[in-house]
Amino acid sequence: MKRDQIKQLVEKRITEDGMVETGINGVRIFKVTNAIPCAPAVYEPAVIVILSGRKEAILDGDKYIYDNSQYMCCTVSMPVEAGTPDASPEDPLLGVYISLDTKVMTELAIEMESAGGAIKLPKGNSQPQGLSFASWDDCFSDALLRLLQLGEDMMDISILGESRLRELYYAVLKGDAGISARRSFGIGNEIARSIQYLSINLKKNVTIDELASLVGMSRAVFHRKFKQATRMSPIQFMKAMRLNNAAMKIAAGMNVSEAAMAVGYVSSTQFSREFKRLYGQSPKKWSQSKDLLENIA
Repeated sequence: MKRDQIKQLVEKRITEDGMVETGINGVRIFKVTNAIPCAPAVYEPAVIVILSGRKEAILDGDKYIYDNSQYMCCTVSMPVEAGTPDASPEDPLLGVYISLDTKVMTELAIEMESAGGAIKLPKGNSQPQGLSFASWDDCFSDALLRLLQLGEDMMDISILGESRLRELYYAVLKGDAGISARRSFGIGNEIARSIQYLSINLKKNVTIDELASLVGMSRAVFHRKFKQATRMSPIQFMKAMRLNNAAMKIAAGMNVSEAAMAVGYVSSTQFSREFKRLYGQSPKKWSQSKDLLENIA
């Protein structure tokens, strides 16, 4: 079975906890043997494949648990809480993390739309979620196996790496997460573009009117489509992105005031108040009480 072959390839290459580069641009493998409670994180556009164990993500209060029955596809930057609460030496979390290259995904999505016509969206869901789960199919399994079979041969990686990674992207775009991915990277990707703009301008006071104008929508239409895609209003989303990024900086050792300023807060009092409202503790108490182990996104 291809899934077993993929797992064996990964097990041979990673023996200790952590994230390991494969040599293929954007492709890493990971292993976790310690239970890590959910903590603030920011999912970037990526596919996360679980080969053993389970991973947990919380988005806007809703919990998602996924394992080797489905892979996770995140098509836009998303503020979440993530962890591996069940990982243990006896049942480690093992998987593959594949960053989604915006340029290549956009090229493929537009090519697919040109060849097959406009995207047909499911009835009653005009804007798919930015975080979706997809069942393994033969196309995806074949592409992932071929990608990882490049191993550590740098000549093979140099010559074949890009084409096999492109093949995997194509499998994702054709699979269960394809509608969400094609909406984010293809024609009509206004919400994805606005999220990208927000992500790189966290320190600025970006307004809804500015974002709506950026993507050519009215304020009302933009607000509705943004909430359909992310389950949050633009203001809620920006606040969550700022606080999650700040929490990650604090976890990495930055002091509270510096972390607040780094994500655009002028007032440390306001930052502490909003942080406590979201996480239930002041930034200082949170940093002292949390098990700040590195979290595998």
